[in-house]
Amino acid sequence: MSRYFTSRELVVRRIVLITALTPVVWGTTYAVTTEFLPPDRPLLAATLRALPAGLLLLAMTRRLPRGDWWWRSAVLGALNIGIFFALLFASAYRLPGGMAAVLGAAQPLVVAGLSVLMLSERVALRTVLAGLAGVVGVAMAVLTASARLDPIGVLAGLGGAVSMGLGLVLTKRWGRPDASLLTATGWQLAAGGLMLVPITLAVEGLPGSLTGGNLAGYAYLSVVGTALAYTVWFRGLERLPTAQVSLLALLSPVVATVVGWAVLGQRLTAAQLVGMVVAFGAVLVGSRAPRRSRSEPVTEAPVTVESVVPRAYSAACAR
Repeated sequence: MSRYFTSRELVVRRIVLITALTPVVWGTTYAVTTEFLPPDRPLLAATLRALPAGLLLLAMTRRLPRGDWWWRSAVLGALNIGIFFALLFASAYRLPGGMAAVLGAAQPLVVAGLSVLMLSERVALRTVLAGLAGVVGVAMAVLTASARLDPIGVLAGLGGAVSMGLGLVLTKRWGRPDASLLTATGWQLAAGGLMLVPITLAVEGLPGSLTGGNLAGYAYLSVVGTALAYTVWFRGLERLPTAQVSLLALLSPVVATVVGWAVLGQRLTAAQLVGMVVAFGAVLVGSRAPRRSRSEPVTEAPVTVESVVPRAYSAACAR
């Protein structure tokens, strides 16, 4: 019996660790946004993050949706990518002191509630408590005494958490189409990016010019922070409970705080250190593998980076 649980838990931990790479990468988004991207252009940042990534994956896989997956990809692309990215960057631009990260940290609680209602998943009490602790930990880690509340930024942050939370649950409910993971991810990214194009042109227009630093920032966010990161994220969502995956997102603001200290020279207080420990502890508690009955087989296959992304293709605030 102990051998059964040891084998299964090792597989689950491997999946969790690989999936956790995504929020770690996302934790660098805010530093890249503030240091490399042109100011006051959240929609442009969202568009150039999503659309090139989607087109890249479509060019690699060369397959379009069929049947119901046209409208499903559009819905998922809007929730997971288009709406979420626009609100994410809007809140990051308008909310100083990490408030955007605190609002985003509410996403695991949104996912937990929707998982019960839409997926009939049993959400353990420890998962809910971990989600609450995560919000507290993130608040301690990223908020400063000078943080101001901007109503539009607050609504954008909450809207982003709800949008991606619903997108994750629907992604889990509908499952993967008869296509590879890269293909399905490309559909979502392309759909979300295309949705953002007319909005960006109407609201912000095109920039007069972009510097080399701007282009490097957009390229990093699109290829690493989106195409690669979302592929790994959706792979984890296929193999782990939805609420468990969403809790991993708490790592993003923790990483952003560390990046702000290590790269941007920001100071860390004792309260921030305690907050990071609390948030990290919430992730550890919430990501523990649930026990199964002895008769229930282990179905998870071993997961490696190569199994998530082919060899050819091998949101915290730093303001």
